[in-house]
Amino acid sequence: MPGKKLIRKDYVDPRPTRAARFFLGKFLCVQASDGYAEGMITETEAYGGPQDAASHAFGNRRTARTEIMFAPGGVAYVYLCYGLHRLFNIVTGPKDIPQAVLVRAVQITAGQEVVRHRRPQVAEKAWANGPGRVCAALGIGMHHNGHDLGSEIIWIEDRGIVPPAREIKRTPRIGVDYAGIWALKPWRFVWEGKRGSS
Repeated sequence: MPGKKLIRKDYVDPRPTRAARFFLGKFLCVQASDGYAEGMITETEAYGGPQDAASHAFGNRRTARTEIMFAPGGVAYVYLCYGLHRLFNIVTGPKDIPQAVLVRAVQITAGQEVVRHRRPQVAEKAWANGPGRVCAALGIGMHHNGHDLGSEIIWIEDRGIVPPAREIKRTPRIGVDYAGIWALKPWRFVWEGKRGSS
């Protein structure tokens, strides 16, 4: 059922963890050349700006890759991890404050046949239960980097689903051991019982 498409003011939040929690239960929708697919967001991670040693923009590092993180909230930040996997992030900071939310997992809710073609010989429960798998399942590519999330190509909808607080698990982020004490912060949010379900 269609919901309310988020607009720019819905994305901007000065508290990165609150933003990461906010996106649980929202729907990431993508109209790609080979078809439409969507998924309900079930796992996120917050990245908190120049002071966050786990962030690509740590120390206000501005490069060709990170520049999009300094844009006003409501755009996509897509990058290659280890040169292999595309990862999708939602930019959430005010202009020049590089904050983002990594979408780590979604539950596919429409476009199953399209996703089945994109993810052959992969069990449905594993279609999008990791950040690289989210992009593979939904058809998110590097061409989406910097894309306005209010477009007709890629967008996020609120359909009134609010995960119960008791079902939200907070843990340290994954794969950021290099970040010292920042690696210990419980900035990963998982909607238990929904993540990876079909």
